[in-house]
Amino acid sequence: MTGESPSLSRPPRPLASPFILAPMAGYTDLPFRRICRRFGAGAVYTELVSVDGLVRRSPATWQLLATLPDERPVYAHLYGADPDVFSAAATMIAPLGRFDGIDVNAGCPMPKVVRRGAGAGLMLDPARLAMIVRAIRAAAPLPVSVKTRIGPCADRVLIFEIAAAIEESGADALAIHARTTDVRHRGPAAWELIAEVKRRHPRLTVIGNGGIGNGAQAVERLRSSGVDAVMIGRGAIGRPWVFRDAAAALAGAPTPPPPEPEELRALIREHFAGLLELERAHPLARRRRHPPEHIAACRFRAHLLRYASGRPGAADLRRRLNAMRSPEAVEEGLALLFGPSGCDSSGRL
Repeated sequence: MTGESPSLSRPPRPLASPFILAPMAGYTDLPFRRICRRFGAGAVYTELVSVDGLVRRSPATWQLLATLPDERPVYAHLYGADPDVFSAAATMIAPLGRFDGIDVNAGCPMPKVVRRGAGAGLMLDPARLAMIVRAIRAAAPLPVSVKTRIGPCADRVLIFEIAAAIEESGADALAIHARTTDVRHRGPAAWELIAEVKRRHPRLTVIGNGGIGNGAQAVERLRSSGVDAVMIGRGAIGRPWVFRDAAAALAGAPTPPPPEPEELRALIREHFAGLLELERAHPLARRRRHPPEHIAACRFRAHLLRYASGRPGAADLRRRLNAMRSPEAVEEGLALLFGPSGCDSSGRL
């Protein structure tokens, strides 16, 4: 593995807004990212993508890196544990010309990921994380960032060691989820630790994440912590207009009204249609056990439930969710929320 080569790295592309979409497995699919960008997200990240799968040239893994020009800036969000494999993946990604940076996941709390030393497992080895950053920088002319948590548990906060290690290794940015691995997404987020990281590392781009439920909260965290940007995750699922709301709050303008029912119905249909198109274009579509329509409908369930939150009919939709396995069933779900409406007989919503 070669050493660090700072001359290869290019400056990060400027953010369109300081409010960006967090990478989330099962949620930040291509159509959702495009919708969030349209509502003003300053940048987006792919879902969690295995570097081992990329290097093995797994078609299903490479499908997760599908992008379109109108979602940029977009970052490839990668996980793994071996610096050499990260280096090899970076050399494969950079020539595509589709990504504005490579982001290393060092915060995923899923046991199957952590057991391999990846995700939040990398927090326990800042030296290895630093090696990964150096390996990517040496392999690809792209900005390198890391997304992590404050530590594995409350009595073992490691974020300061991690920040120092990755900055010394040449990372351009650090996104910090202000919770520990053991609590996942529960409980309060320790934004005071994120603020302290920024105070100690003023030249490092620091992005704060955790506990952001609306635009006003995003602006308050941005201002009180001194971070360069705020990352919104679960607060954007089913509510992609949170980025528009945050921009309005930052400008001192009133919060825009949420989409009208028919506008929201059209938005949901657009999201599902994009997901269905992805599944139909999947390189293994003909060999999979279920047709693309079935897979897209199943993948969309979690999104639809979040879009439905707070609407009349949401409880009935929740009861029917597991039976939703076709475009027609998705349309039936929309009818529960918004009343009957026409549906293309080809299955396109």
